Amino acid sequence: MNAIIVHKFGPAEVMKYKESPDPVAGPGEVIVRVVAVGVNPVDTYIRSGIYANKPDLPYTPGTDAGGLVESVGEGVESLAIGDAVYTAGSITGSYAGLIRCEWDQVHKLPVEMDPKLGAAVNVPYATAYRALFQRGGARAGETLLVHGASGAVGVAAVQLATAFGMSVIGTAGTERGADLVRSEGADEVLNHHEDSYLDRVLDATGGRGVDLILEMLSDVNLAADLGVLARRGRVAVIGCRGTIEINPRDVMAREADIRGVMLMGASTDERRDIHAGIGSGLANGTLRPVTGREFPLKEAPAAHEAVLASGAYGKIVLLP
Repeated sequence: MNAIIVHKFGPAEVMKYKESPDPVAGPGEVIVRVVAVGVNPVDTYIRSGIYANKPDLPYTPGTDAGGLVESVGEGVESLAIGDAVYTAGSITGSYAGLIRCEWDQVHKLPVEMDPKLGAAVNVPYATAYRALFQRGGARAGETLLVHGASGAVGVAAVQLATAFGMSVIGTAGTERGADLVRSEGADEVLNHHEDSYLDRVLDATGGRGVDLILEMLSDVNLAADLGVLARRGRVAVIGCRGTIEINPRDVMAREADIRGVMLMGASTDERRDIHAGIGSGLANGTLRPVTGREFPLKEAPAAHEAVLASGAYGKIVLLP
């Protein structure tokens, strides 16, 4: 099979496209033949060496893929050869034609779903679910602001929140992205490139502010976010690429909370809850993964540049 191999941390070009041995399933393991690989911003942080938890070198990047079960090891009864699945982590890395997983890292897709869409499930939907319900304390009837709502996590959050009964305000940087956010159920969409766009959040809520904000770029937005929170509102920090100065009085005056979100911090029970919720939503059509740009696997460096660029639209995927 072909795979991306990283021998040293650094810029995108450290990822090399190479022929690698096919993996073999051991007891309790599953081999998935990859149809598409999900590219996540965290993949770029790990590859560059700035992420707190770094893998041993050399390694194959990635946690997310959609594909078909190729083989199963001894003791695996929940999956069968040919099942369409998405992966939520792996033993060997998802930027490859075949990946080796623990059985509980592999989750069935609805039979009618294109396996390629499985590449857009794990990190986007699991992160949105954790941010909304496990860390953000979302409640039906509340108002939610999703920054970067046209990206993969943003789309997942809009779908989850609208199905849960929240009012949703989303932001996007292009008209195409704004159209996507509206089509997924947002009540209002703002262009985050416009000056004073957050003033419209207060207008839309009658001056009250929003109960919960999902923040994808906290080093840019966090200080301004605090000014549009309702009393006892919460900001769930999902993404950050640097530092920012805030005024603690904005937190104090509202008795607000700033809550960190890290998917890798979820416990075994929390992960079980997350994927049970995702599976139910995929099955009943509430959750509808959206893929955007596609790159051949050998162009993984270009995909890493694209996933950090502005103008997000759904999930960027690699095709083996």
